[in-house]
Amino acid sequence: MTPKEMILKRVEDEDVRFIRLQFTDMLGQMRNMAITVDRLEEALENRCIFDGSAIDGFANIEESDLYLHPDLSTFAIFPWRPHNGKVARLICDVYTPDGRPLEYNPRLVLEKVVKEAEEMGYKLKIGPEIEFFLFNTDEQGRPTTQTHDSGSYFDMAPLDNGENVRRDICLTLEEMGYTIEASHHEMAHGQHEIVFKADDALVTADRIVTFRTVVKTIAKRNGLHATFMPKPFADEWGSGMHLTMYLEKDGENVFAYDTGKRQFRNETYRFIAGLLHYTREIVCLTNPTVNSYKRFIPGADAPYHISWSENNRSLLIRAVQSRIPENSSIEYRSPDPTANPYLAIAAILKAGLMGIRDESIVLPPSIGMNVNELSKNDLTMLGIERIPVSLNEALQIAKDSELVEELLGTRLKESYIAKKEAEYDQYRRTVSKWELDRYLVQY
Repeated sequence: MTPKEMILKRVEDEDVRFIRLQFTDMLGQMRNMAITVDRLEEALENRCIFDGSAIDGFANIEESDLYLHPDLSTFAIFPWRPHNGKVARLICDVYTPDGRPLEYNPRLVLEKVVKEAEEMGYKLKIGPEIEFFLFNTDEQGRPTTQTHDSGSYFDMAPLDNGENVRRDICLTLEEMGYTIEASHHEMAHGQHEIVFKADDALVTADRIVTFRTVVKTIAKRNGLHATFMPKPFADEWGSGMHLTMYLEKDGENVFAYDTGKRQFRNETYRFIAGLLHYTREIVCLTNPTVNSYKRFIPGADAPYHISWSENNRSLLIRAVQSRIPENSSIEYRSPDPTANPYLAIAAILKAGLMGIRDESIVLPPSIGMNVNELSKNDLTMLGIERIPVSLNEALQIAKDSELVEELLGTRLKESYIAKKEAEYDQYRRTVSKWELDRYLVQY
């Protein structure tokens, strides 16, 4: 039975009545067009058309008619919808009327880098650890800034009021094919983390955008508001999206730790070198909002120095030794969950591949100490740079980046940077409560 026939049979057997054809815009927001089951065969033959002119970064008015090409492997039924007349989804790629993939479709950007890795003999697998906050809502269902609990790291009920919501989220995800490895309360009040098993880069990106929808939906059904905003509170820990990565070649993990030589394989160090070298250029993709940069402050557990270690958990990159050498990995700790996962993962993979290819990229020494306690002079001597302090700084670096140009292409790069510069300009024009409290009376 072909994948198409399997989908049609399952739709009939499970009384699916609506299909959501989903795709992701430039900023990582899930979009969708709902169709009735009567149009499913039309969708499976790539004949569903939509107006892309109003979608961020997709098309201008002259080329607004775009086609949705469903990836049949992404078919899933939403467990929270009615048992009669169920709703399913398919994640789609976007094509032009003449049959070409839309060059500035974010999913295509990742597909191209995955293909580039395959041509080098590599396949990247990623396991995300995604953090989020749960807030109470008011009488109208609008979010407040009151957290759902007063728990902290690994707390249990009654301090952790979010246990039941996390359980519902995990059970829903498992029904949709996820393997959940862990879920727990995080450091801040109302903050939670869910970890799912590593899978191929494109599959993981698809799952991240779906995950955000599931979390928000289940939270709302429990009378709560879920947010992936990186830093809702100035004095609390922020939410990150740590990525644990495994790079396979010929079925073996090239990040494996060699217990005999007591070191990682060479590709591990080359991949890390590339990531470190290009972090400042890609950070506007891994950390894309004004609020993202408020995580990168001393004492907030977010790595704001560009450094690595084989044993120090606090740094940007950690080469993780597993008790089973083949399960060793690289952990990249700067991304946050507002990132468009297709663009962020594509940028990370591209940077790592550049490190493997270009041996002129120097790997700095591993740092075993608390890098945050080093003086500016020590940091300079060790060649340790800082992550940009603002979205504006990150965008100016990306403007001159050949890697970002090659990754996104000229049109998507210019569109993305322009959109984010406008966002930063809106922020720059806003007068905050801190400014009023500080200056209104003082001057």
